[in-house]
Amino acid sequence: MPDSNKQDSAISFGPFRLFPKSRLLEKDGAHLHVGGRALDILIFLAERPGEVVDKRELVKRVWADVNVDDGSLRFHIAALRKALGDTGKSARYVVNVPGRGYCFVASLAQVAPGLPAPPADIPVPLSLPAPLARVIGRDDVIEKISTGLAMHRFVTVVGPGGIGKTAVAVTVGHRRLAHFDGHVFFVDFGPVRKPDLAAMTIASTLGLSINAEDPVPALLTHLQAKPTLLIFDSCEHVLETLAPLVERLVREVPRLHVLATSRESFRSEGERIFRLFPLDCPPRRDDLTAADVLAYPAAQLFVERIAQSSGSFQLSAEEAPLVADICRRLDGIALAIELAAGRVNAYGIAGTASLLDSRFSLQWRGRRTAIPRHQTLGAALDWSYDLLSASESAILRRLSVFVGPFTPEAAAAVASGDGLSAAATMEAIDNLVTKSLIAPSGARPLRYRLLDTTRTYALGKLTEAGETTRIAQRHADYFRNLFERAEAETSAPLADWLGTYGAELDNLRAALDWAFSQDGDEQLGITLTAVAVTLWIRLSLFAECRERARTALAALGDDGNERVRMQLLAALGWSLMYGEGRAREARPILEATLELAEKLDDKDFRLRALWGLSIDQFNNGAFGKARTLADRFAEAAAKSSDKTDLMLADRLTAVVLHYLGDQREARVRIDRVHASLHVLAEKPKIFPLDLRISTQYFRARILWLQGHADQALALAEQNIHEGRANGHALTFCSVLGQAACPITFLAGDYGAAERHGTELLEHTDRHAIRLWGLWARAFNALVITRRAGIETGLPLLRDELNRAGDARFLPRFLPLLGELAACFGQANQVHHGFDTVESALARCNDRQERWYLPELLRIKGELMLRESPQSEAADTCFREAMELATQQGADFWQLRCAISVARLKVRQGQGAEALTILENAYSALTEGSDIADMRIARDLIAQLRS
Repeated sequence: MPDSNKQDSAISFGPFRLFPKSRLLEKDGAHLHVGGRALDILIFLAERPGEVVDKRELVKRVWADVNVDDGSLRFHIAALRKALGDTGKSARYVVNVPGRGYCFVASLAQVAPGLPAPPADIPVPLSLPAPLARVIGRDDVIEKISTGLAMHRFVTVVGPGGIGKTAVAVTVGHRRLAHFDGHVFFVDFGPVRKPDLAAMTIASTLGLSINAEDPVPALLTHLQAKPTLLIFDSCEHVLETLAPLVERLVREVPRLHVLATSRESFRSEGERIFRLFPLDCPPRRDDLTAADVLAYPAAQLFVERIAQSSGSFQLSAEEAPLVADICRRLDGIALAIELAAGRVNAYGIAGTASLLDSRFSLQWRGRRTAIPRHQTLGAALDWSYDLLSASESAILRRLSVFVGPFTPEAAAAVASGDGLSAAATMEAIDNLVTKSLIAPSGARPLRYRLLDTTRTYALGKLTEAGETTRIAQRHADYFRNLFERAEAETSAPLADWLGTYGAELDNLRAALDWAFSQDGDEQLGITLTAVAVTLWIRLSLFAECRERARTALAALGDDGNERVRMQLLAALGWSLMYGEGRAREARPILEATLELAEKLDDKDFRLRALWGLSIDQFNNGAFGKARTLADRFAEAAAKSSDKTDLMLADRLTAVVLHYLGDQREARVRIDRVHASLHVLAEKPKIFPLDLRISTQYFRARILWLQGHADQALALAEQNIHEGRANGHALTFCSVLGQAACPITFLAGDYGAAERHGTELLEHTDRHAIRLWGLWARAFNALVITRRAGIETGLPLLRDELNRAGDARFLPRFLPLLGELAACFGQANQVHHGFDTVESALARCNDRQERWYLPELLRIKGELMLRESPQSEAADTCFREAMELATQQGADFWQLRCAISVARLKVRQGQGAEALTILENAYSALTEGSDIADMRIARDLIAQLRS
């Protein structure tokens, strides 16, 4: 076993050397990075070589009082093995003993103490604070700074208050003790109120008694004697005198190294800046487990501090997402996380999370032994705020009105004024960035943001200054003007447009919340709502659009501006139509929109209203009325000078014809749109989806029914790639739900159908698109009936369709109802099958929803055969279905019906007639030889011929 003396004896195994006290691992003499937990595990196991260490004992040693599950231990064991190259195929170092624990099995050799630990006779300077037991999430940072000090003699660690600069500097100081023979001195400038005392403070820390007015010459003489590392902590308020002093010391003392911490850099010659970033936080994801969350340093710190203040603590699966959210909202700031963790004992995790946005959280107290400016978050921010100039503090207060990132243009518009020019504002912002109070995005175009804790603090200061209403008004004014400009730029590519304006969603919400508040400006809120509709539509945020439009209409009253009313009614009608499908109130709202558009002679809104009314009738199953409204739309579009309006007319008519069952004329219309897409210079103003992409998924459906299977499958696959790249959430739902899912299912490619259905469900969950989510769940259940069997899938399919409620009456659900009837037949529940198919047939006949009638009649015939294998009524159903398919130009349905007829004829001993019918239907299809129905037909033809 390794020596237990004060020297850091290295443990050597294979190409590795482990220094337990210094917490260092080397491979072939070079430092090897290993995560903190993984290194703790290695040290503990290496101290007990050949011994099986129980999992519970290992967890207790590594996680102390924090209770974690086996998943966390396995995660860090895997990380350790990966770092050691322990693949199990060559070197073996850590093995799992099933049912017992882990064992370190490498052959060990102890070597002489290495350089990383200070010799026993080197005392730790009294000025250097004791090292923390563990600095979470900073292993890489500490190593880089420690290495950087060997190459550069002046390094400044820069970051906002509470981020952990001091802890990192102290740890580096202990790491470098041996290198400087113990001459490492920690100078805390926090208590120093007068910058001109900087030199005297350094001298005092070094133990020098200097009586001269200028202590610098004596300092220079003293520091020449030995290699020395000076750690200057909390320098931001003494930079005026300290910066030139450090520059001189480093220049004139060749063996002096300086490590400084500050909220802004020294801007001195020779300075190397190391910016300390927040601790990594768990991402915003719904499926995070406790082990996933604990893989991130911010969460590790939070949980460890809970255990230190409250005793044993185990992070549950239910609490893991809350902890992830707390860490993100605290921006990974170590001090903020520690202070929040200290509240868990009193408020619980959920209660602590609910208090984060209050100013009360700024006064949560931490360790009594902490320096005053680190005892509360408010104190840390007070320290920075009090160092600002009057213009800087004013700008910081005003910028707190922004939620999330903001552009320089926005900052200048909102924060300027009252004697501050735009140029002075931008100069102040640059200074605030330098002082770590504002963070630049690092991306292009440039955006800034205040950390959430800083923003909460600055909002309080804005209120204290009595400026809240005035600055909130400027903020709302700016975003009204911005979204007016956005309306005029809709011809830009969607990704570019959303890159510019989509990032402003949180600020838009904040502006509207203020405008409709008691102290707000309702008229400004009404106008802002009207101009922001395009953003909500393009982001597929129909529920939000609906509620915001309702709020604005209520505020507008009966005597408001008619044009604004028309805009808001159109927004409400479209958000109901696309967001809720069969919304009963959509039609009167869209009719009121059309009435105002006619009165104001507004071409665009006349077309918007007609489109919306046609789709509303379509959603409610009134396909004849939908066709009439589509014709009215075409008449209005014919008078327009905008060519895209005519394309939209053809696209709308093609969709209605497709569902009415006229596939030939639908193909003519959709091909005409397809042929014109090359002239589409911009996105149509009245259409929420992408016209190029939405044209292709309906074209794929029509091609499939006409028997062009290969073209349809290729087009659907291409459409998926285009839909993903486009980025419009609702459009991508239709790409998957209107074409990719049903076409691959009908092709018999259930693996592809499952992939597309899973992607659609995940997409709808991510974007909260309810109607397509209901459909995706039912479709996925249908796929299960094919892949896992009727016994497993049928109950799921029935339950999901029941859960869909009235949404089942949307056209997209009809094939799922037909398949449900077929599944009932396969499960020998024929009476349920008849009930389902008769209901679907009645629906189709009542609504003129004819496109699926041939398949429903075929399914009904198959159900009849299950009751009576020689049923003449079944033959009648099949014949009627084939005739209808021929009328519609739906060769795919005709093939399916021919297969059913042929099988019946075989049972009736009429093989020759079966062969003729099947060969005629099969030969009509010139592509798609690999789809399931073509294979079935081919095999059946071969049997009949033989």
